[in-house]
Amino acid sequence: MKILLNLLWLIFGGLHMAIGWFLASLLLALTIIGIPWARAAFNIGVLSFLPVGSYAVKRDVVTGKSDLGTGPLGLVGNILWLLMAGWWLFLSHLFYVLLLGISIIGIPFAVQHWKLAKLSLMPIGKKII
Repeated sequence: MKILLNLLWLIFGGLHMAIGWFLASLLLALTIIGIPWARAAFNIGVLSFLPVGSYAVKRDVVTGKSDLGTGPLGLVGNILWLLMAGWWLFLSHLFYVLLLGISIIGIPFAVQHWKLAKLSLMPIGKKII
């Protein structure tokens, strides 16, 4: 069932959004300053490619200890991320939430897009499980 839902997900906007996340990762990796955010964007691109059965949690909750991405520098990084790339990825996911949320069949996929939309605002310090 998980495989079928992930395949349907790709049809209902998942492939488009995964490409968006991978493009953001590539563009960030091309700049020296954006390299720390490129890894976060790539990991979320993988989640956006096959999200059913996966989710993001705070890294300090999983490991039990704080690190660079979960502390004050992570907050600064998330704010910079929001200004550089997070807002347009959020709006892209929000478009699919509104488009898919109007039909009963699309609601599960709208929920997945909403999960990724929230994650696109503050991705640093998260771990994909």
